[in-house]
Amino acid sequence: MKKLSKKDQLKLDKEVAQRLQAKFDKQERIEREKAEANIALKNHGKRTRELTIEERAKLFQQLLEKRRKHFAAKRAIEKRNIPPIKAQQRSIMCTYLKNMEGWKPKDLKNKYFDSIQKLFHKAMKSSKRAGDELEQESIKKQKVDEDKETTELKSLMEVIPDEEEVAVDAIPLATKPPSIVDWKIHKEGKKSYYQIIRADGSSKMYLVFSHMLKSFDREDLETLYKLVKAKYGSTRPVEDLDLVLYGDLKTMFDPHVEDQVWKNQSDYKVLEWKLYDSCGVHSLRKQNVHIHMLVEKRYPLTAPTITDMLNKKLKADHWNKMCYQLLKLITKQLKNQ
Repeated sequence: MKKLSKKDQLKLDKEVAQRLQAKFDKQERIEREKAEANIALKNHGKRTRELTIEERAKLFQQLLEKRRKHFAAKRAIEKRNIPPIKAQQRSIMCTYLKNMEGWKPKDLKNKYFDSIQKLFHKAMKSSKRAGDELEQESIKKQKVDEDKETTELKSLMEVIPDEEEVAVDAIPLATKPPSIVDWKIHKEGKKSYYQIIRADGSSKMYLVFSHMLKSFDREDLETLYKLVKAKYGSTRPVEDLDLVLYGDLKTMFDPHVEDQVWKNQSDYKVLEWKLYDSCGVHSLRKQNVHIHMLVEKRYPLTAPTITDMLNKKLKADHWNKMCYQLLKLITKQLKNQ
């Protein structure tokens, strides 16, 4: 063997020492991990032994219930996302033609799917054309009254508190979804939802009526009211959720001074006054009751209720002309009482 120089020998000794140290460190780490694992295993075994049979059974039942709810919710979502089959599409179109166009069931019963589809598309085009004409007429009227409204808005600013902080923003127009053709109550476990079905077969769930107002326009509200009236007529629904929807829409479109909601105004104070400008509805939240009203319509509100409304201040996502028109109407109604 070749004799190493002193420098090379020191380098070799250092490398050997490093390898030995690394080996000792690895062995020490393995021993430490084994010891920690044994301690954890003993603690787990101790905790397991401390659980009684009843407790273990209860934990197992909770696990099963959690898994059941998870898969039930998953199945419900998958079911809702299934596109409607031909029979379902036929049923949706027939429901719309019966309730909105006055067709009788016997006249639709023997018609083929293609014939019903043509009638449905014709009705939808007619409805859209009527809506466009109303919109054009509204735009013309708005231009004619623009100067007059501007003057009235300036005078009305005096009755709005904190007017310096009010910002009047334009509301961007959203794409109009297809018309509503049917509705029903959908239940998931202990919760019940309003399921709104549109002409393209799509549907959406709403837990309460006020959630609908955030995404509806006036045509949606009027269509839904026609569907509800067509289903119940002069009778009153029996189911709780059906009765609530029937009552909210009737109070909004067909108010009567003898209705309990107006008679009992003095029993509850106003907690919130809110505007849903997408559909032109303002809502009063009182203790245990909601009152939904159309912006342009007069209702039998008492002076104390109107005073509460003005004191609470109107809440709206956008301060626009509709806000001022509503404030003007409510203030005028208070003055006339």
